[in-house]
Amino acid sequence: MANMTSSAPAAQVAAELASASFDQVPGLVQRYAEDPRQQVRKACERASRRYERECAEHERVRLLYSAMAELGGEGVVLGVDEVGRGSVAGPLTVCAVQLPDDPIIWGLNDSKQLSPAKRELLAAQISEVARAIGVYHVAPERIDEIGMARALREAVAGAVADAGVEPDCVLMDGNPLGAVANERDVVHGDATVACIAAASIVAKVTRDELMVELDAEYPGYHFAQSKGYASAEHINAIREHGLSPVHRVSFCGNFLHTDSLF
Repeated sequence: MANMTSSAPAAQVAAELASASFDQVPGLVQRYAEDPRQQVRKACERASRRYERECAEHERVRLLYSAMAELGGEGVVLGVDEVGRGSVAGPLTVCAVQLPDDPIIWGLNDSKQLSPAKRELLAAQISEVARAIGVYHVAPERIDEIGMARALREAVAGAVADAGVEPDCVLMDGNPLGAVANERDVVHGDATVACIAAASIVAKVTRDELMVELDAEYPGYHFAQSKGYASAEHINAIREHGLSPVHRVSFCGNFLHTDSLF
């Protein structure tokens, strides 16, 4: 039965509700539901709204795991995603991840929907939980040599091999590539399938860290900020300094005069 009034100060009750874990909120809201103090009532309302949001978020993540099970089927299932396809500097990076059904990694999402801090936190959790992780980079000069379509196929095959498992199904974000056996392509899979979302996060965090390292090696191109994409600052730096050894020459023709590309 709910208490009419708690003996604790209203501010203390409000703080307890604000700091309560997801599992604690329903019981605390019930305990203080009939407390007449306005501060407590407002705190209960805020806690209830937070609980509803978290319930919706948990349902969203559960659906990602349900899709992984439904699309991947029985056996070893790898999720695959890439980052850096549209960058003008740095590598193309592909990651492959095998996740167990349990424990669920709450917060999994398309890496583009997450803050850098949240991506790093989730990448650490994925590393702890995942049964297998593979990463493969295709260097800029290789992209120039073979083109992006072949580079993507090479990177997917490399990431799957690096995972060190024999997959019964490879769930890949995007359109068909034909890069590996047992490939199943899922448009927007990074936002709808747990293992693909995990791959998108690890790929993004891994490549971002590499671009920060390249920023120190080749200062002046804003690699740490732009991650190699064609930001205004990055384009201006290319026009001022020319290309670095980690630029994709075939991607940069619009930023330089032809005779300064080589």
